Amino acid sequence: MWLRRLLAGAALAAMHQLAQAGQPDAEVVQVQPSATGVPANLLRLSIVFAAPVDGPVLARIALRRANGEPLQEPFLQQELWSPDGKILTLLLNPGRVKTGLIAREQWGPILHRGDEVILTLDGQPIKRWHVYPVDVNGPAPSAWTVASVRPGSRQPLVVTLKEPIDGREADYLAVVTADDRIMDGTARLRDGEATWTFTPNQVWNAGEYRIVVRGTLEDPAGNRLGGHFETPMNEPPKPATDATIVFTVGSKEALGANTSQQAVR
Repeated sequence: MWLRRLLAGAALAAMHQLAQAGQPDAEVVQVQPSATGVPANLLRLSIVFAAPVDGPVLARIALRRANGEPLQEPFLQQELWSPDGKILTLLLNPGRVKTGLIAREQWGPILHRGDEVILTLDGQPIKRWHVYPVDVNGPAPSAWTVASVRPGSRQPLVVTLKEPIDGREADYLAVVTADDRIMDGTARLRDGEATWTFTPNQVWNAGEYRIVVRGTLEDPAGNRLGGHFETPMNEPPKPATDATIVFTVGSKEALGANTSQQAVR
């Protein structure tokens, strides 16, 4: 067994050297999920680079156990790049994430509860995660908390999401005024993608606002708003339905509390 692992390690090192040869250094700015843990059914991850990267990158990336042993073929062989060429999204093999499929039956799941895994680029660690239990529940706006903001200010609106959402989907939420205008501003995710913030370009006026949540919003495991990635093969997916959170700026209740008045529709 040890000899087999030694030979496999040597072969992997040789393949890595060939893949890396002639490739320029790539500076990583962020990896998402950015939290310290991921669910055992993690479906996607994203790597943010400081500048566009030339040439294929997937061959330079590996997912390893804490002892350095690589996980066998964890990724779908496809590179999904942002238009500016700086953000690479990788899918873990869906056939091994979803139960009941041939790939999972033959190869088993990629991640297991309790694992410690390390994402590497050119052999160097760029992110480490502890693997938590499988997550089968999608984003639930009814459980989110909207903090109050001061009228007449550009104070960031802070929404606590309870659970992480996909790191590339900050713009799947929008703030809408009472007269149905989408507010311009900057949306960001923080705290392991479990907190959404929105800084408006204009000041907040007193009155009612809505946060519209796109029905296609997903979490890192591919669970959609009001739906689940893990569904029977013969069950058609439910149509995506947007959710709306109503909140008030400048009400007496909101000004005297930690959270604004809110309701989910």
